[in-house]
Amino acid sequence: MTLAFTEIDSPVGRLLLGGGDDYLSLVWFQSGKRPMTPDPAWRQDAAPFRRSIEEFKEYFAGRLQSFTTALRPEGTAFQKRVWEELQRIPYGETISYGQLAERIGNPKASRAVGLANGSNPISIVVPCHRVIGASGKLTGYGGGLTIKEKLLALERRQLTLL
Repeated sequence: MTLAFTEIDSPVGRLLLGGGDDYLSLVWFQSGKRPMTPDPAWRQDAAPFRRSIEEFKEYFAGRLQSFTTALRPEGTAFQKRVWEELQRIPYGETISYGQLAERIGNPKASRAVGLANGSNPISIVVPCHRVIGASGKLTGYGGGLTIKEKLLALERRQLTLL
C-alpha cells in the first residue's frame, strides 16, 4: 500500500503527517534540524488525515488530552514496546528514562529506552516529549528543546498555543 502524506502548519512549526487511509504512521517536525523529504512513492493527499488534523487542532487548543487516531509505527519489537509505554504517560506528567525502562520491565535499559524514544516516528501523538532526564531537566527532542518545553507547558496549562 502506498503511504499518503500531507503537511500542516501548527503552533510548533510545520508537521509532516504520513500514513494510510485509516492510520497514522508518521508525524515529523519539518521546521526542526532534520526535515524529512517524503518518499517519491508516497502520494500527497490530505484526505486520510482529516481526523488527525482535527485532533491536532484540539490538542494545541488545550482541549484534547489523548489522540484517538489509529497508529501504525514502524520499528523493532523493543521500540514498539517503548512507544506503547509512552502512550501510558498521563497528559501533563513527565517521567525519566530510567522510570520508563522500569515500566517496560528492563530497569538497566535506560540508554536503549532513550534511543527508542528518540526514534519515535509519531511525535506528539506518541508523547516522547513527556520523558525527561533523571535530574528533572529537559533532554533531547527531535523538534528541539524549545518545542518540548512548549508542549509540556501546554499540557500543564501554563501556556496557550491557540
